[in-house]
Amino acid sequence: MAVYRLNINGKEVTGLPGQTILEVAKANGIEIPTLCYDERIKIYGACGLCVVEVEGNPKLLRSCATEIADGMVVHTDTERIKGSRKVALELLLSDHLGDCRPPCHLACPANLDIQGYVGLIANDRPREALEVIKDRLPLPASIGRVCPHPCEDACRRQLVEEPISICWLKQFAADTDLDSGDVYIPGIKDPTGKRVAVIGGGPAGLTVSYYLAKEGHEVVIYEAMPKAGGMLRYGIPQYRLPKEVLDQEIEIIESMGVVIKTNTKIGRDVNFDFLRNNYDVVYIAIGAWTSSGMRCPGEDMEGVLGGIEFLEDIALNKTVKLGNKVAVVGGGNTAMDACRTAVRLGAEEVHLLYRRTRAEMPAADIEVKEAEEEGVIFHFLVAPIEVIGEDGKAAKIKLQKMELGEPDASGRRRPVPIPGAEEIIDVDNIIAAIGQQVVPDGLDGVKLTKWNTIVADENTYMTNIPGVFAGGDAINEGPGIAIEAIGDARRAADVINSYLHGEVIPYKEPYYAKREDLTEEDFADREKVYQPHMAHLTPEERKTNFQEIVFGYTDEQAKNEAMRCLECGCGDVYECKLIQYANEYDVKPARVAGEVHNRNLQDDHPFIDRNPDKCILCGLCVRVCEEVMGVTALGLVDRGFDTVVQPEFGLPLRETGCLSCGQCVAACPTGALQERLTIDKFVPLEAEETRTVCSYCSVGCNLNLKTKGELMIKSVPDKESQVDNGLLCVKGRFGFNMGQKGTRITEPLMKKDGEFTPVSWDEVLLSIAKTTQSIASRYGSNALAVSVSDRYTNEEIYLANKLGKDILKTENVFSFNGFDAGLQDVLGYDASSNTFDEILSAQAILLIGADIMKEYPVAGLKIKEAVKNGAKLVTINSSATIADEWAFKKINPDNNVKIIKEILKAAINEQPQNAVGFEELKQSLESIEPGEDAREIAEVFAKAKNAV
Repeated sequence: MAVYRLNINGKEVTGLPGQTILEVAKANGIEIPTLCYDERIKIYGACGLCVVEVEGNPKLLRSCATEIADGMVVHTDTERIKGSRKVALELLLSDHLGDCRPPCHLACPANLDIQGYVGLIANDRPREALEVIKDRLPLPASIGRVCPHPCEDACRRQLVEEPISICWLKQFAADTDLDSGDVYIPGIKDPTGKRVAVIGGGPAGLTVSYYLAKEGHEVVIYEAMPKAGGMLRYGIPQYRLPKEVLDQEIEIIESMGVVIKTNTKIGRDVNFDFLRNNYDVVYIAIGAWTSSGMRCPGEDMEGVLGGIEFLEDIALNKTVKLGNKVAVVGGGNTAMDACRTAVRLGAEEVHLLYRRTRAEMPAADIEVKEAEEEGVIFHFLVAPIEVIGEDGKAAKIKLQKMELGEPDASGRRRPVPIPGAEEIIDVDNIIAAIGQQVVPDGLDGVKLTKWNTIVADENTYMTNIPGVFAGGDAINEGPGIAIEAIGDARRAADVINSYLHGEVIPYKEPYYAKREDLTEEDFADREKVYQPHMAHLTPEERKTNFQEIVFGYTDEQAKNEAMRCLECGCGDVYECKLIQYANEYDVKPARVAGEVHNRNLQDDHPFIDRNPDKCILCGLCVRVCEEVMGVTALGLVDRGFDTVVQPEFGLPLRETGCLSCGQCVAACPTGALQERLTIDKFVPLEAEETRTVCSYCSVGCNLNLKTKGELMIKSVPDKESQVDNGLLCVKGRFGFNMGQKGTRITEPLMKKDGEFTPVSWDEVLLSIAKTTQSIASRYGSNALAVSVSDRYTNEEIYLANKLGKDILKTENVFSFNGFDAGLQDVLGYDASSNTFDEILSAQAILLIGADIMKEYPVAGLKIKEAVKNGAKLVTINSSATIADEWAFKKINPDNNVKIIKEILKAAINEQPQNAVGFEELKQSLESIEPGEDAREIAEVFAKAKNAV
């Protein structure tokens, strides 16, 4: 056969006449993107992504449909091609309605896989949930207690009744781990020899250290304070975050090899140049440790304190003298912490002064509510204009009354002074908690902004000095919440790791499709289930001490709360080829936005979830169903923009000829077709994949089992399998987790009086011994055969072989894995389904009493292929089946046994060698008179060289 030589992207390759460009490229490891190609079915060319340029041809050609020619020169990644693919993807996405990731994930500054860990908690897997959390957040027990949770503000469950308690679920998973006695520590790669200095041991510094240590780099933190933790330790009171919890999480980071040098300030104890000269990378995470001033006369008087300094002194157990009347200026969480700490220190009156209304307060609602419960007095729409003193000490504060004007840059309405409207409040102390500032002392050469923050690239986090990176509050215009600093640091760790390996790979925010059109009406059918009550101290109990206020969820509460999740994100986000290519080609679908379908399909199929709003009309599901499985459960209905994939006449999928094989799901390149999983809560996860063998029957189909820890998530076909060619039936595809349903046999059972009864192993073994002795004494040891499962290990197969040959004294030991077969000697034929070679090479196939395509579709497809190759198929079944359509002879008798006996009588010519019980069989058929059908069938099998 001729061999064609061609050039693809400068690489000389060869192919055979009739092969397409795509086939040759794939065979040579050259990737060409496609969303509608499957080598098992006919070319369709629907998606338009596989276009290439061929020299001498002015058009872009679809590589899946263009056959190669000798001397062809092909280009697969020119700018023209990339532009065409980008437009094609944007057009596909313009009518792709759905959420790649849930709103909670998109709102989280650290990009936590919230749906993933909440789903794992719902499935009773807090350990696995903790591992998912720690992929993005190394301090979940601490952050779970203090985060103002913007994720919950975005949670769609509030369209039903109230958001999921995402933060408390995070705390639950983390506390469960810390209390387990076997805390999770990630795998650490081999040492790289690279050294990283981190300035600051707060949330950002600890985070970047955790992930760089995980990569095998040597990390040293230089911390100015007596202990690491930053604002988590010195800016958040004990009643919100017990420092024992923080200490445990820091100890885990230290156990990974991170060294923390405390009481070490850059510029005082260690020079910045020393770090630059002795480390491969320096990461600056110094935070914002100085309170902003109120900018009014008298603010430097005795009795006026900064909010951060006040909380820091309390954390350091310093003596802080407060009078009976304390005024706190500000509306954020630091102001709330200062108010509530003052209450616990014994202040009789604590006044909160805020220049906007309660609705505009940035503090968490729970903080405001609990402060009110503890007696804090709130004054809204007031701003300090002067501190009035007596004997040099603050005694009163003059306030300007305000009203709300137009929104400012933050989106909140700007407070505007009311001319002449003032009031005065008597005070003993004033605590200013209106902001924080960065003090970048000792960082010689690092470029700063006009606010004294560090200038760092927003995608690489690198400063003006090569090898020096920065993150957290030090690079922002103002102090943010801890989870923002952690998110910056997690992304910076990836960039720094790439830098240490010789290449700077900037962070790029991924593209995700998202929905913003959902309302309460879309969830009107949902039962209202509210958050479980969180046990906590009463206001009176907590006002006089710093004990932690909340007690955390119980196991049952956590699972019930996690079960409320609406599962907004797409279950195929980690497998979706559409979103993978969308990010690869930097799509901007908004530029081709237009009309969008919103079909909102409801289908009650037990295993397959259809969402036509995510369908891109690639046609793979329709073609795989028909061309591979021989079923027409799905079709393309209507024309043009209104084309939709659905069963004929709009029937529910379960009312069609669907075999529930899941091939349509496996072929779908988007989330339009997904598995309807049988676990408690659907969990889209980056799962581990284990290649194994289906255990439902003896066919031995290969499958890839996707798991997270001990949770089995889904079973998918193995396309490389030679046994089944990437096919699975409903059992292997959707029955994979039966071992976790509580019905697995865990003790020996024997049938007594018609029912299986638990017995001891001794009784089982004795019964087996007696049975085998009886057979051997009657027919001889060669009447015994041992069949060994293909799922056994080599050691188990060896033992079974020894059992047969040494104990049972039979040479008839059969294994799917290659041991000597003995079934043929006992039965007169070999009924092995070790491979499908017998079926594919058969000249005649007799199929009795089975709806093969529903019960064993993988075997059925092999039979179909054999018929296509010339085999004569005979089906005997009391009712019509799909296989009847391929049959040379089909018989639907009232009694299967009668026709089988007729075929046997017509087929008996001579006794098969060593066939046990043959004479008894022959005698039992003496009265049988074969009919015309039986004689014809017997003749076919008599002439066949290979019959199955």
